[in-house]
Amino acid sequence: MPKISDIQETPNPNAVKFILREPVTHGVALQFESAEKAQNDPLAKSIFDAGNVVSVFYMDNMVTVEKEDAADWDELLPTLAVPIRAADSATVSPNGAAIGGAIAAVTSDDPRLLRINEILDDKVRPALAGDGGYLEIIGLEDHTLSIRYQGACGSCPSSLSGTLMAIESMLKSEVDPDLEVVPV
Repeated sequence: MPKISDIQETPNPNAVKFILREPVTHGVALQFESAEKAQNDPLAKSIFDAGNVVSVFYMDNMVTVEKEDAADWDELLPTLAVPIRAADSATVSPNGAAIGGAIAAVTSDDPRLLRINEILDDKVRPALAGDGGYLEIIGLEDHTLSIRYQGACGSCPSSLSGTLMAIESMLKSEVDPDLEVVPV
């Protein structure tokens, strides 16, 4: 059972990040945008069952919860801590197929996708994780890179403006000057 090491605010005022002492996954990012989508995931379902939750994201030893606008963090945080503390700790690393975007990048025939993933791992994902979020590569077609923000970044206004422009500028400079980055 993971112990909560810290609870941190994120740039998104409706999202907080729980830092755990033990991981709940090993490198697998899981995002649930509704209670219905979380029905088969015990941790996400139990967090949604606490009420007033809009989305749940977790990866490694981080759980990010986004609340409804009207909900109050002072009332909600103690309720959310209960299912997070009761969650099972990850004990075995998953097989590679469960990782998704990173595996897709590694197995792609397009060398740009591998380089893009390396840049995101080195320069972007650590900063997003620090804010309770993540960035998944959906695909690369011609000169259009499709990405999905997860966790606190999924509904944060700065991720859809400044962060997106910075990522696109960096990738244009280091990978392909004609690249366009599109959030989905």
